[in-house]
Amino acid sequence: MKQERILPQHIGLIMDGNGRWAKKRGLPRQAGHKVGASTFQKIVRYCNKIGIRYLTVYAFSTENWKRPAEEVEAIMNLLRSFLKDAKNHRAENVKTHFIGDRSMLAPDLQELMADCEKESESFTGLTLNIAVNYGGRDEIVHAAKQFAKDAAAGNISPDALDETLFSSYLYTKDQPDIDLIIRPSGEMRLSNFLLWQAAYAEYVFMDVLWPDFNEKYLEQALSEFANRNRRFGGV
Repeated sequence: MKQERILPQHIGLIMDGNGRWAKKRGLPRQAGHKVGASTFQKIVRYCNKIGIRYLTVYAFSTENWKRPAEEVEAIMNLLRSFLKDAKNHRAENVKTHFIGDRSMLAPDLQELMADCEKESESFTGLTLNIAVNYGGRDEIVHAAKQFAKDAAAGNISPDALDETLFSSYLYTKDQPDIDLIIRPSGEMRLSNFLLWQAAYAEYVFMDVLWPDFNEKYLEQALSEFANRNRRFGGV
């Protein structure tokens, strides 16, 4: 009898190393982001194919505004191109959701994001969360403020607050917590990514730059996850 494969239900992916990939080749950083965007689409398709239910990718952090203006604009234009290509969503049956503070984004980009979410809301394949202008601490503060407003309005008792209720105020409400976080590039840190949701996640750090990441590296991370003993604080 064939043994059922152990897969994480929810993967967090820190897409890191585009700039270093470009620098190694004497190319502008924007070139690394362009190749990285292609890698992103390949990995999304593969996750959908093998049955991953939720994938959250770190596309642009709240700290990334510190980068040169031309690099920020290049990243935003790549996101625009992805959103305008509706085939990505219909053909793959991927339900797309954006997490993060959209208020600082260009109005046309906000509109494209909303259109994408609406178009794909009934899709039944992989749920893809794209984190744009996202920070884990910022998300927790935002959730706390929303709860405080509800409590002040008398809609809920402050004493009702517990982990489950607080989670319902996060961008990823109604989704399972992260099982596995993968970070290519050789860096070994979370970088303010999914701090609440990753409380019991497994971590796999890989010495490969994001543009060179492929299905083989993903399978290596999945194999390592399957061999971990997840005790969740128990024995």
